[in-house]
Amino acid sequence: MNQETAPSGLATSHPETGHWLENLSGIYPAGEIAIMQQALAFSLPYYENRYLPDGEPVLAHVLGVAQVLAAQRVDCDTLVAGLPHAVPDYLDECLKRLQATFSPSIVRLVEGTTRIDRIPMTGITSNNNNTSRNPQTEALRQMLLAMTEDIRVVVIVLADRTHTMRHLVARDVTITGKTAAARDTLDIFSPLANRLGLGQMKWELEDLSFRILEPERYREIARLLEETRTNREQYLSLFTNSLGQTLLKNGIRAEISGRPKHIYSIHKKMVRKDVDFHRIYDALAVRVLVESVEDCYDTLGLVHHLWTPVPQEFDDYIARPKSNHYRSLHTAITGPENRVVEIQIRTHEMHRYAEMGVAAHWRYKEGARYDAGYEEKITWIRQILAWKDDAPGTGELAD
Repeated sequence: MNQETAPSGLATSHPETGHWLENLSGIYPAGEIAIMQQALAFSLPYYENRYLPDGEPVLAHVLGVAQVLAAQRVDCDTLVAGLPHAVPDYLDECLKRLQATFSPSIVRLVEGTTRIDRIPMTGITSNNNNTSRNPQTEALRQMLLAMTEDIRVVVIVLADRTHTMRHLVARDVTITGKTAAARDTLDIFSPLANRLGLGQMKWELEDLSFRILEPERYREIARLLEETRTNREQYLSLFTNSLGQTLLKNGIRAEISGRPKHIYSIHKKMVRKDVDFHRIYDALAVRVLVESVEDCYDTLGLVHHLWTPVPQEFDDYIARPKSNHYRSLHTAITGPENRVVEIQIRTHEMHRYAEMGVAAHWRYKEGARYDAGYEEKITWIRQILAWKDDAPGTGELAD
């Protein structure tokens, strides 16, 4: 660390950062925690007493971004890069000081994140056909270029956007650009998270955006979920117990739980199917985690033997994975009391990927080098280009 960097004791003694580091101690080994302390010590002097345009302290924002990354169980370099990623906005000759302090991998990640962060995100919903001047198209182009260098850059950007949306939703006051930020998130960042297989991040970005863009509709669905919560939980408890006993009798070890309800997903299905809340299967949803692919199909057979399958509601994403490599069996059945239940069946490995996507492969041993490889980069670019189907208004981006 160069002589201008603050001593490492500052990172551990600061009340916010000290608590944050404690929370990571059970996730990352001591050697990696030490690198994070170094990154905090480097960054703190530039973040103190600085605020973002929305009023949030820069330090709180950066720690929030790092917390999102930690929840994705990213590798050490990615998490470390998330800490000084805002320093270039406050430090002259930032590159030289970063190079004197961190590994080339971390420096590249900070550089790439800064490059994307400085792209203006405006005019996202424009119908202008001149896509060469559309800020959205430029943003997508820059992100794709960043992926060819290191796809982890975009994951840091997504974590940054996730924390920003959390902050905007948490504040009751009207913030200039709040609606535009939500629209950007729904049009660009959420579909991108989906294409990277970052399922949990994708759901959260959608719900946060929907809460800002259509607050009354959001509150209505949230109220209906809350009103039916007790009844739903009682029903699912009986349902999962019955299913669990059947699987156990047939030698299948499984973890069965109610699946989280995502408000935006329920809203989309209500609109697409033109039905009311009580006709949406997601409101009663169960997830079954088993040991092997064979157990997935055996479980499916038992589920369909116990209850009547709903026509047109079965998808085999194990035999035919989604473009983001998501794998699972989806089915819906008419269960007790003639109520429809949606069921997802997958292995534990499939579930880890469904939640963390590409991040699930980034827990390298200390000192290991990240090398995506040329063919892998090309494969990812092809898949990312496919997400244009999820983001309206991208024009001729694929060309």
